Amino acid sequence: MRKAAARISASCPNLPISHCRPPTPVVFQLQHQQPSTTGRLFCNAMQRCHPRRRSRHVASVATTNRQAPPVTGDMDHGSHLAETTTSGRRSGQGLAARWREIHGANNWEGLLDPMDPVLHTELIRYGELAQATYDSFDYDRFSPYSGSCRFPTKTFFHDVNLAAAGYDVTRYLYATWNDRTLPNFGINHNHKPTNKLWSESGTFIGYVAVSSDEEASRIGRRDIAVAWRGTITRLEWVADLTANQRPLSEMGVPCRDPNVKVEKGFAELYTSKDEHCRFCRYSAREQALAEVRKLVELYHGRGEEVSVTVTGHSLGSALAMLNAFDIAETGANATPAMTAPVCVFSFAGPRVGNLSFKRRFEQDLGVRALRVVNVHDGVPKVPGVFFNESALPEDVLRAVDELGVAGVYAHLGVVLELDHEASPFLRKTMDVTCYHNLEAYLHLLDGFRGSGEVFELRGRDPALVNKSADFLRDECMVPPVWYQAENKGMVRMEDGRWVLAPRHREIEEHPEDTEHHLQQLGLTA
Repeated sequence: MRKAAARISASCPNLPISHCRPPTPVVFQLQHQQPSTTGRLFCNAMQRCHPRRRSRHVASVATTNRQAPPVTGDMDHGSHLAETTTSGRRSGQGLAARWREIHGANNWEGLLDPMDPVLHTELIRYGELAQATYDSFDYDRFSPYSGSCRFPTKTFFHDVNLAAAGYDVTRYLYATWNDRTLPNFGINHNHKPTNKLWSESGTFIGYVAVSSDEEASRIGRRDIAVAWRGTITRLEWVADLTANQRPLSEMGVPCRDPNVKVEKGFAELYTSKDEHCRFCRYSAREQALAEVRKLVELYHGRGEEVSVTVTGHSLGSALAMLNAFDIAETGANATPAMTAPVCVFSFAGPRVGNLSFKRRFEQDLGVRALRVVNVHDGVPKVPGVFFNESALPEDVLRAVDELGVAGVYAHLGVVLELDHEASPFLRKTMDVTCYHNLEAYLHLLDGFRGSGEVFELRGRDPALVNKSADFLRDECMVPPVWYQAENKGMVRMEDGRWVLAPRHREIEEHPEDTEHHLQQLGLTA
């Protein structure tokens, strides 16, 4: 993992591995618009030029040979109807009746190859929720708000060009790191009182959102979505490189099995808190659990069916796996009336824990996980370079793990493997950050129909691939790294000076009822 991360870090030392440069507010809207005439002509030409080109995408399903426990509730089967429109809004036909199947009740058996249209739409939808964590992050190291979310919760999805998402953000999540000796950002903001950084140690790491009444009716249940972003700050790079394992029960996450081990860096980022920071008085773990518990209790109390869906990219995928495990382990998804099924949609995620972690996650807790990976992306291949599910048979790997050998890792859930070489829109490049780019992943999903099928886009604009990368072929006529604010956020004042645009709002802190919901879960004294 150290070597793979080092290669990525060398080309992008302080930014997420999905982004070559920091994106800030978009100048021109492309998120849910039709491709330009030039883009459509090129797309059509590319499809005509490659009529016989077959997709090299591989959809593989089985990662466990044991039957997972059933999810509470019966499964209804509906029609397989495509839900994506060229405007980006989904029709939703078939999803309400099939949501448990799409949510992984049957481990996505028979849905991946060929790709089920309803599942296809849902994967892109949750991928966009994860992408929003990047598009809203304040990357500007000169800003006193560097490391926070640039938008208020009430307008979040509108501001990231996902106004039709059908969700409302209920809480932002902030993370920190116990080792405060390493600066999180690369500039000293304390030389003037007015330039003091909003937090020296905390960063915006994700959010919790819930489906609106209209969306809940469309998708057949009230969905609680938790989205986690990938690596951006220096402290998060340290977390990525801290690959030694520790028992989960020693990392602040209750677990009945002492043999369950996870990567130390991921767990520390998830559980660390800073009593001196008003945004990180509670760990990212406590923030997420309290909010999920609050929403589950609210909507179960109304007699509604509820699901919990956790999504993330790269480091965010690892945090999503830990968070989903934690939600089920602590019972944050359960009330006396019912239990909400928990599912993870992961993109470009590394391995997180050992075989005991995998067993408890999949079998004991019944959490479902669908991992989307690009076969050329190195991040999903670490940690556990030597002792992993791909290198050794499960029996051998389990024997090694029981001997207490460090560095035994196993991926969770079901995998959907994609191949960026199948897309006629993407150019050949040695830039490994492109292979890992989340927008590139969503582009590959959009064109994937099944093994041996021709790559064919279903309406998602390929220009989005170059939001923060340089991955599209020149014929696409899309400049690289185009997603940025006009004048990089600088505005001209009345006296003629140019300054960074001020934010006329306070960054939201922890809700007052956080302690109450943590006490309900037995997580505080």
